[in-house]
Amino acid sequence: MDTITHGIAGALIGKGFFSERWGPAATFAVTLGSIFPDCDVIAEVISRSPVSLLKYHRGITHSFVGMPFFALALGAVVWWLARRRGIQSSFWVLVFATLIGIGSHILLDGLTSYGTRMWEPISWVRVSWDWLFIVDPTFTALLLVPQVASWVQRDKERAFWRALAMWALFSIFAVLTWGAEWAVGAPVSFRIVPVASVLLAVVFFVPVYGGRFFEWTRREWCVAGVVLSILYIGLCGVQHYRALERVRAFARQQSLAVKALAAVPMPPSPVDWNGLVLTPDGVYGSRFNVNRSVAPAFIYLHDSPMNPDIESAFQL
Repeated sequence: MDTITHGIAGALIGKGFFSERWGPAATFAVTLGSIFPDCDVIAEVISRSPVSLLKYHRGITHSFVGMPFFALALGAVVWWLARRRGIQSSFWVLVFATLIGIGSHILLDGLTSYGTRMWEPISWVRVSWDWLFIVDPTFTALLLVPQVASWVQRDKERAFWRALAMWALFSIFAVLTWGAEWAVGAPVSFRIVPVASVLLAVVFFVPVYGGRFFEWTRREWCVAGVVLSILYIGLCGVQHYRALERVRAFARQQSLAVKALAAVPMPPSPVDWNGLVLTPDGVYGSRFNVNRSVAPAFIYLHDSPMNPDIESAFQL
């Protein structure tokens, strides 16, 4: 998952569960922890290895084994910075907040197909649950929109203009997101743009005129965002199971000698999936919409014969 989404998730968790009781330093600690694991890109930059991305990214900084030590160090840094600015905060609360941030990063990366080595150095197995696409705009929006909505509602006098500005901005983002997904071949209908725009209008404008029932605090908005995000992840998990069953049914029907099979999410994550079946001689692949009853049509790709380039790659 991209670092920006990780940071947004950390900020949401911090505002929803830490800010009111332990103050802004704790929120900052959660956010810092949520983006920290991706600092391993520094190793990629300075390394001369042609496979540095595979060797260093999502390794020890993304590991539950290293998490307590990194949380202790980062918590100490945030505590020191807070004291320098005259902000009183508990050292152990900041360590715990950082721990939560790092943990959220590890789990969210594990939900993608790229996965992460959660138990390095005890195990170098890359855990990947294949529930979320590596960059999921819907999931990012669920994390970000509640925080923006709470900001819109905070100033009653300027709430309408804030709502109008944010609705227009996010609607433009919806168009740009659709264009980006269309450019990479994702079969996303343009109808999703007006639907998203209407939903955004409801979220931004209804609380402005909805009376006391919609007078939520920032904490309430952010807790709601966390709950919706978890429900969305659960939906993706259910859809992944359904997609995987389609792939297994094809393998059984064809009596394939299966070495491995998978259902990999494609944008948008809950709907479109890439089914893959690895056999001793090649791979069967199919892209399909899990909500359609039509059986997926698989294409067979035979393994390439061994050549010097492939041999060189295996040596890496």
